[in-house]
Amino acid sequence: MHMLDRFYQYSLRNLLFALDPEIAHKGAIAFCQALSNSPSLRSPIAKLCSYQHDYLRQTLWGIEFANPVGLAAGFDKDAIAPNAWACLGFGFAEMGSITYHAQTGNPQPRLFRLSGDRAVLNRMGFNNRGAIATAAYLRDRLAKHKLDVPLGINLGKSKITPLEEAGNDYLESFKLLKDCGDYFVVNVSSPNTPGLRDLQAVGQLQGILSILQVENNSAKPLLVKIAPDLADDDIRQIVSLCLLHRVAGIIATNTSIARNNLSTQILSATGKPVAEEAGGISGQPLKARSTEVIRLIYQATSGNLPIIGVGGIFTAADAWEKIVAGASLVQIYTGWIYQGPLVVRQILEGLVLKMREAGFSRISQAIGSANDLTVI
Repeated sequence: MHMLDRFYQYSLRNLLFALDPEIAHKGAIAFCQALSNSPSLRSPIAKLCSYQHDYLRQTLWGIEFANPVGLAAGFDKDAIAPNAWACLGFGFAEMGSITYHAQTGNPQPRLFRLSGDRAVLNRMGFNNRGAIATAAYLRDRLAKHKLDVPLGINLGKSKITPLEEAGNDYLESFKLLKDCGDYFVVNVSSPNTPGLRDLQAVGQLQGILSILQVENNSAKPLLVKIAPDLADDDIRQIVSLCLLHRVAGIIATNTSIARNNLSTQILSATGKPVAEEAGGISGQPLKARSTEVIRLIYQATSGNLPIIGVGGIFTAADAWEKIVAGASLVQIYTGWIYQGPLVVRQILEGLVLKMREAGFSRISQAIGSANDLTVI
């Protein structure tokens, strides 16, 4: 175990976990913003945390990815640290969720650790400074600084916007931000905005995708992020709709409203049973279901619709499981919080070993390799 890894696992994490989760998050994002603004600070961090290997490179949607491990949406909600992620080892990073209207999110407390489950419960509610301010910041930033990794932008619906006007809400955000991101995500699966998940219904989602694709004159990759709690048949319907509307890929999956098999029964911060607390669960409890959804999508499309796999990734074995199930890229967030700043490097090094064992020399050869599509 590397000294930095040991320090995080046995010292720093204990200090961070002694803090309120939202305060700890604010401190972490402030550090990442400092990294983003300081090339001299990024250089030594990169030597510790980044790892490059030709096996890990791939081109997807015409975008070059140095490695398949990205930062999931939810960490950098306001896109304030766009230059931090390469030095921390990530091959890409997803900002947001960003809504057209600025919003403060749900009342606190709204972020909770379930340490016994290696999980997080959040009901943040898309707190962000809004698309106008975020777009202005990113345009200024991009004019002065080249990004080191592809940048995804996750779009959410503003809470004050009625569901029947959701398409225009996403559209206004996309208009402002479309020149700032390498790919875009339509987030219709967060459990923390009232009614948002109803937009996963085929009739609702079709309208949103139609509106966005009309505006998408520069053909930016447009992805849809879905919930793990959907029935398999509903997922297949969404996949068919995505193919019809030339969606570039699917992110599988968002957080879960399920509370099955949790060892944490009571939230110490509120004194209430976890089953009675609103919000979505991320981390280890999502691992199996998100992989199931990845496999389902891959098989339903014969591997022709790229998938970003997210949910319960803590190790190289976890990432490999999702890649061979069908994920072209993977994302982490909760696993990064629990495992520390070296986890991305550890995952990447482990993936190279997995590829060598399997006789692969390119990550693209591993994608979906555990599926037998001849029986579909």
